[in-house]
Amino acid sequence: MKKSFKHEIKHYNIPIFIPHLGCPYECIYCDQKKITAQQNAPDIGQVIHTIEDYLQTIPSGAEVDVAFFGGNFTAVDKKVQRDYLYAVQPYLQQGKVNCIRISTRPDCIDEPVLDMLAYYGVRMIELGVQSLDERVLLASSRNYKPEDVLKSSRLIKEKGFELGIQLMIGLPRDSYDSDIETARKTIAMRPQEVRIYPTLVIADTALDSMWKRGDYNPLSLEEAICTCAEMFLMMQKENIRVIRMGLYAGEELRRDGVVQAGPFHPSFGELVEQEIFKQQALFALRRFNQLFGYHPEINLHVNSRDISKMVGNKQKNLRLLKQELDVVKLKADPTGERNWVGISAGGADKAQLIISRADYIIMRDS
Repeated sequence: MKKSFKHEIKHYNIPIFIPHLGCPYECIYCDQKKITAQQNAPDIGQVIHTIEDYLQTIPSGAEVDVAFFGGNFTAVDKKVQRDYLYAVQPYLQQGKVNCIRISTRPDCIDEPVLDMLAYYGVRMIELGVQSLDERVLLASSRNYKPEDVLKSSRLIKEKGFELGIQLMIGLPRDSYDSDIETARKTIAMRPQEVRIYPTLVIADTALDSMWKRGDYNPLSLEEAICTCAEMFLMMQKENIRVIRMGLYAGEELRRDGVVQAGPFHPSFGELVEQEIFKQQALFALRRFNQLFGYHPEINLHVNSRDISKMVGNKQKNLRLLKQELDVVKLKADPTGERNWVGISAGGADKAQLIISRADYIIMRDS
């Protein structure tokens, strides 16, 4: 039986970064000023200037959100919140912007706050959840409990907002099993969107001190990729969009000495998708052998836009397949759906077996 998955809707965010604004705590891993490459919160004039600049580059008719990121928006002084939201109103009224999205902490949500956000056209609320393991939250100085997350998420959805969840893997006291359990609990909350970030050791944070003392060991790049790949597939099975994996690798994060340790890669999300294509291709190959017998020479078919994901970083995926087979030829199909893998015996022009992403997710769990 085949199961279809929803396609991600293409849209544009106009990001307004408000580093640490409204944040009552400093989590052990956090330095938003380095992550966003911005030292101070923007004034209203800067907000308007940013919106105008982005609108000049966005195609006509596109879906556009203004997104307040970086701080805990709902913990900001109420007047400042209203001033920021009011600045976006002309663009909403003119149809140049579809909605506003904000990010905040799970313990900074209540009914009056949500009523005010709805009045100003906020549609999506992203909660910086990070983990649903109480031990991990305590060790990371998050200062709330999993039940606070569940309560806020339920209230957000009851009020008609879309829900986004931000998760982090590799935090202190975290484990692979804990991350997978957090993913399961996140799915149960039915968010529309999820972001997954591997924990990085940023210079001059409390986590940096822990790492230098030997009290914290970050994930390796390979560990982070494999964990994110599993969480991504879990979300995709439930039609939950994963809109980002890995921090945006801006100029500040790339600067020498900013990232002290951890699984940092400028194309982390791409590496995760390459891992998933490798897993899918190996699954398809085993299935092909069951149906058609072993062939030392095979053709590997993919959509032409997925070639780089199938080949892998420095041809890692192809090298692995060639360890099991004498000859592997990659064939590109310029048409049709994406995220499928086809297999055929050497000499064949068309795939004899095709495993779509939906097929793979269902069959691997059966």
